[in-house]
Amino acid sequence: MTAGQISRLTRGPLASHVSRTCRTCRTCRKERQRGQITLIAAALMIGLVGVVGLGIDGGMAYMTKARLNAAVDSAAVAAARAVTNGTTQAEQTAAARQAATDFFNANYPAGYLRGTPSLNTPSVTFNQGKVTIAVSATATMPLTLMKVLGFQNVAVAATSTTIRKDLDMVFVIDSSGSMSGVWSTVRSNANSFLNQFSPSTDRVGLVHFSSGAVSDIAIRTTTRGFDRPAMQTKITGLSNGGYTNYAEGLWQARSQLNSISTTNRSSLRVIVFFSDGNPNTLASAYVTGNNTNCTGGIMSEGDGNGDTVNGYYAIDKQDSAVSSNCDDDELTNKELPKQLPQYYNAHNAADTEFLIVGSQPRTVTSASDKNAIARNILNASYNVPLAMASSLRGQGVYIFTLGLGGNGAIDTDLLKRMANTADATGYNKNQPTGIYCYAATINDLRPCFSKLASEILRISQ
Repeated sequence: MTAGQISRLTRGPLASHVSRTCRTCRTCRKERQRGQITLIAAALMIGLVGVVGLGIDGGMAYMTKARLNAAVDSAAVAAARAVTNGTTQAEQTAAARQAATDFFNANYPAGYLRGTPSLNTPSVTFNQGKVTIAVSATATMPLTLMKVLGFQNVAVAATSTTIRKDLDMVFVIDSSGSMSGVWSTVRSNANSFLNQFSPSTDRVGLVHFSSGAVSDIAIRTTTRGFDRPAMQTKITGLSNGGYTNYAEGLWQARSQLNSISTTNRSSLRVIVFFSDGNPNTLASAYVTGNNTNCTGGIMSEGDGNGDTVNGYYAIDKQDSAVSSNCDDDELTNKELPKQLPQYYNAHNAADTEFLIVGSQPRTVTSASDKNAIARNILNASYNVPLAMASSLRGQGVYIFTLGLGGNGAIDTDLLKRMANTADATGYNKNQPTGIYCYAATINDLRPCFSKLASEILRISQ
């Protein structure tokens, strides 16, 4: 039956019968099946395109999200580091936001996967000594095959929050006579180091040492922040001269940190210790061969070949004699101590915290002849700072050390042990792990200071 015959029949009296017959005729049934197959095929094609589009556009959305996450993370970290710039919270907030913007743009360039990024204004919140920085952003990406399902674009979002902990830090600088040729560069780099810390939220104290140690600027004990310009001016005006007394430098740093009450201490406590030589001076309360009481530092060459022993140097001065009764030149037998005290007692005759005689790792005996005194002073000047550093780390203090100079001028193992680096002899995994940086030449000093500052900022987050 043709289409025309069907048409004529449907207009006549037999229309209902033809209609019923047509529904069962082979030709019509095939046409109807073809239409159904076409509809199904079309539906399947749309579904297939949707599935493929979901895979392609979904993959691109995933890549966009990953890139956006990385961009906001880097922006938050950069902001946390930049928040130290400026002397007011407004200046620091502006510096943090600018750094966040710069790092976000560098890590998520416009047009990445045809997307349009948008960085929200970073939030910078100051609370006591902590700074919380929140960075959020979105990226709108146009879709491709998913458009057949009516979707035009997709928006992804990412957030990152960085908390910069409050910081108590004492900066300890070696100002001994060996610094003469590089002293101006050392002071310049030390001042640049201070620029990495916030004058409104970080507490910083300053100590310099040589034959004795001077607490130049005390750390604040109640309020936060530090006077960075004043500290930099102080460093610029420091002179150098004298011997190398590690123990007094650490003692003054410890005294500053412990002057802050336990309820008011920051969550991060740090000592940064810089030197260009090995310790050779130890202070204590000595009784000389002529029964004079001399509390001060004794310097020893201790090389076993006509050893030179000089003393006595004030513990709270850079390089000054204790008094007219206690010589500050090479000691004669009568001026030498009768024996070394059992404990380090330069600040209190009753102190028994740090052992001298019998201390380790270097042997210190009670022998009192000149050569024995020379060796014992030299060995004790090595042992006592190690014991002090261990005690500080036991209180949760991080110690970062920087050694300047080659040709054996620096005992790398000693400075590593003070910092408790993972590769140090006697590493203690139960105490804070610090950083040691070795500057072979003066040109390596700035990168070392930068490395220490970066690590301090890293652990403060």
